[in-house]
Amino acid sequence: MNTAIQAALDHAVHTLQQQGVLPSDWTNTSHLTRTKDRSHGDFASNIAMIGSKAAGMKPSDLAEKILAALPEVADISKAEIAGPGFINFFLNADQRFAVLDQIEAQKDQYGRSQVNAAKKIQVEFVSANPTSSLHVGHGRGAAYGMTVANLLEATGAKVDREYYVNDAGRQMDILATSTYLRYLELTGQTLVFPKNAYQGDYVKEIAQEIINKDGNAYVRAVANIYKDVPEDVQYAEALDAEGNKVVLSGDKEKHIDGLIANSQQQLGEGYRVFHQAALHAILDDIKDDLADFGVTFDEWFSEASLTEKIDEALATLDQRGYLYEKEGNIWFKSTEFGDEKDRVVKRRNGQTTYFASDIAYHLNKLQRGYTDLIDIWGSDHHGYISRVKAAIDAMGYDSKKLTVLLVQFVSLWRSGEMVQMSSRSGQFVTLRDLRKEVGNDAARFYYVMRKSEQHIDFDLDLAVSQSKDNTVYYIQYAHARVNSIVNRAKEKGIAFDVASARQVVNLLTLDAETEILAKLAAYPEIVIRAANVYEPHQIGNYLKDLAALFHGWYAQDGVKFVDEANIPLSQARLLLSINVQQVLRNGLELLGVSAPEAM
Repeated sequence: MNTAIQAALDHAVHTLQQQGVLPSDWTNTSHLTRTKDRSHGDFASNIAMIGSKAAGMKPSDLAEKILAALPEVADISKAEIAGPGFINFFLNADQRFAVLDQIEAQKDQYGRSQVNAAKKIQVEFVSANPTSSLHVGHGRGAAYGMTVANLLEATGAKVDREYYVNDAGRQMDILATSTYLRYLELTGQTLVFPKNAYQGDYVKEIAQEIINKDGNAYVRAVANIYKDVPEDVQYAEALDAEGNKVVLSGDKEKHIDGLIANSQQQLGEGYRVFHQAALHAILDDIKDDLADFGVTFDEWFSEASLTEKIDEALATLDQRGYLYEKEGNIWFKSTEFGDEKDRVVKRRNGQTTYFASDIAYHLNKLQRGYTDLIDIWGSDHHGYISRVKAAIDAMGYDSKKLTVLLVQFVSLWRSGEMVQMSSRSGQFVTLRDLRKEVGNDAARFYYVMRKSEQHIDFDLDLAVSQSKDNTVYYIQYAHARVNSIVNRAKEKGIAFDVASARQVVNLLTLDAETEILAKLAAYPEIVIRAANVYEPHQIGNYLKDLAALFHGWYAQDGVKFVDEANIPLSQARLLLSINVQQVLRNGLELLGVSAPEAM
């Protein structure tokens, strides 16, 4: 219906342009939205307020001219001017019930469309280093990324979900060396484990697996592993004014780098055994964790596969005049594209930087023919956006193809106190821990109930409560309640029949019923809007509102859903209830949340 109204408004604009009321080059950027207050009709347009300056008249005067030029729109009973110049449209009664036919015909496809059918989109998300299990922060990126991809698919886009596996670089070397040092300990060697190594018990488990398979084959003298390695950091017992440890001496970064170099030199090809064992053990764990969470990927892209692509990307930048050498390092002129400073892409020792890999990875993405690239990063990566976009433009591509969505941190709260977590120490709350405590449904739902750039305080107690305050429970209960109503009708001998019910929908005259019909009709627009602005919380808020309308209707004094004395009205209310259930189920599916039949 909104398409028909918008077409009528476009026709009116064209007529007024021909009459000279509006300039011939005026572009209509107005919005047609569903009204929140039913007394203001079903749809409202701000076209008169948007066009008043161009027309040189008050919005209300332009609104009068638009109404005069407006062609007749089927199923619109009237259109009138309201407030400072809004044009409100009122549907006739029959049109309000048309949504029931649409839902009945489309069922689980209701709300889906083809508005983005021309788009081929890659959504890259999570992409956590495979150095430990996923924590609750990664879980938010997983839930958000998967739901954004679901929404885009629901609007017709071809979507590829991708995880970028950071299987090369320093963090993997720290993990490999941490595993080797635990291996030495488990084979009877004595050493002081580095503060900057990975501390979790999972490192010992990986090391033990290597022992079970290869025994003492990789044992080397500890003295050779620690030979000429800079001192590890030493802290004072007291903290400074900000609560930080005071460094007395040493450097934990140089210390672990020295251990990495010596481990590689001592083990030779054997070093790869520890590197690959740690990588695959943790990556397999991540894949299992995400799959159990309902998050799947079309591609697990290996950073290690980018060697040739890095050379190609840097050669392209060099050919286009955007690289230069300074003090032995190779720099990218990112400041020419708005970045705050130029960036090193290759160090004087010949090693390329993480940024060089990022450039190559995005070149690979661009060459795969996507119309749109969506990267979902943690909020701490905000500073990377400008430099990655700069590199895309410098290579001759359009950085507008790339949208970077930032996901803020998550704080867990239990019994009014914040739960502490830290990844390097191994003392962190994993995604698996969270799912075990609150369940997949609550985790998936609450992770996306705020804009991605907003911080989340995740209340663990609320997430498991069976109350109206627990939004996901409240929505799921509305879905299950419909089954209870239908079953009660069967027990009373009232067999629901869609055709019969559709003949008596005019009996649905309560304000609550009219509001629910309007809410159901708004669902497809909400899906499109949520997809186009990457905001899954709009779906969550919609479902919450729909559930509230349904529960309120159910609890209204004098309302009977199953009434043997008035079977036609029971049929009509069953029809409306079943349609509410269908839309709740459709929306929950997009969010990755189950729709239980009973609770």
